[in-house]
Amino acid sequence: MKDTAESPVHRITHRHIEVFRAVMSAGSATGAASLLHSSQPTVSRELARLESLLGYALFERVQGRLRPNARALALWDEVQRSWQGLERVVDRAVALGRPDAVQLSVLCLPALAHALLPGAAAHLMQGSPQARLSVTPQESPLLEEWMSAQRFDLGLCEQTSAPPGTRAEVLLTLDEVAVLPAGHALAQKPTLQLADFAEAFFVSLSADDPYRRLIDARFAEAGVARTLRVETHSAAAVCAMVEQGLGIAIVNPVTALAAASERLVLRRLAFSIPFSVTALLPLYRPPLPEVVPMLEALRMQADAIAQRLPPGLD
Repeated sequence: MKDTAESPVHRITHRHIEVFRAVMSAGSATGAASLLHSSQPTVSRELARLESLLGYALFERVQGRLRPNARALALWDEVQRSWQGLERVVDRAVALGRPDAVQLSVLCLPALAHALLPGAAAHLMQGSPQARLSVTPQESPLLEEWMSAQRFDLGLCEQTSAPPGTRAEVLLTLDEVAVLPAGHALAQKPTLQLADFAEAFFVSLSADDPYRRLIDARFAEAGVARTLRVETHSAAAVCAMVEQGLGIAIVNPVTALAAASERLVLRRLAFSIPFSVTALLPLYRPPLPEVVPMLEALRMQADAIAQRLPPGLD
């Protein structure tokens, strides 16, 4: 016959742990009773029951006081960690009842986190002062994987196709642009040809970047050799290198406009290297009301970026 007797440990309840925590905090059964709005005999009985179920003592009784032993101190550490977790859960549950508690979570490429998203976020906050925003920068392919896993309310990437479990909406389609030190000879030209880059010092994206591969392919097809002086992982870093006079470069227009200054200028290209910004929306995550105005703010910011580009080829 199967033994269905319940293990004594399984009969330990949340109340027993609550009593233990109160005794540890107050240092006595009387103090614990006050914290729990109970009586001293009840606390002593519950504590004795806990020790009985565990099969070992947690306290030494010394002159009417309870002195925790080594096992009690070890258990106390674990209880404290668990209690802090519970308190965070309770705080979050209470906060969700407030109008300003809902937070729109956005996952985006690092370049878009500092070049496109801030302006859109400012527009959103103007129309919805209570809105809250959480921005997580991430590179591909993790960005697409996390959006497929429905972990965020909105994603911003550069690919135009929708990863599994998402819907894609293209917000912006432009061509990459050249960035140059303001005093560079090529800065006198409104539009740059492939041949203009011949033998020029060039600051490049890292070898595994998809835009680096597109750019290299265009120059290879044209038989134009550049002097690859510096390579780095991000368009923002490329612009910073160019601003210091280390060479010229080709980057996306969003980052280029954000980096433009008295020392760095951008010029259109006579050849096309397409650049897109796409919003990814999870199909199986309940949409927040803030998603719609955020998308509208992003579209407005994308239009403003297109209008800020210098004259040249469209």
